[in-house]
Amino acid sequence: MKRLSIMLSLLLVGLLLAACKSPPPPSVVTDEAASGRVPEVTTEAAAPGEATSPTNEVAPADLPTDSGSAETRVDEQGAVIVSVTPLNLSAPGATLDFEVTLETHSVDLSMNLAELATLTADNSLAVESSGWDGPQGGHHVAGTLSFPTEVNGEPLLADASGLTLIINNVDAPERVFTWDLP
Repeated sequence: MKRLSIMLSLLLVGLLLAACKSPPPPSVVTDEAASGRVPEVTTEAAAPGEATSPTNEVAPADLPTDSGSAETRVDEQGAVIVSVTPLNLSAPGATLDFEVTLETHSVDLSMNLAELATLTADNSLAVESSGWDGPQGGHHVAGTLSFPTEVNGEPLLADASGLTLIINNVDAPERVFTWDLP
């Protein structure tokens, strides 16, 4: 009887973990796609009326057409998956904004990302984050990370062809996300 109870408990835990796991966002650009190689997308057969889902990352039609548009980067170090999507690289306002999603089942996400993030252009200008509007805590956190577009009166993106976002100490010492600018 005790063995049956343990087996049922393990089965229940496994089902709960499987139910909590979410698939990656459909617009994820992998290192392979970012390097110019477009991953092949296939779908599994579904019964009539059921949706199919990709078994690989991105369909060519889903890739951004503007190199400064939203290109999601994903870092899966440790127990936290971090996804970052630029929101306004093509037309920044007073801030450059990034949608950041953190997902985990074992790490407390009660940190302020504005204190952990730096944005650097390949023109040697760097800026600390000016704001994070995501909630602090939980296992599925999403919000906007913002950076000023000027550093000491100079435009951050002036003469820049690339941008690097570094987020420190989110269940890994450093997470690096890079984009080419138009």
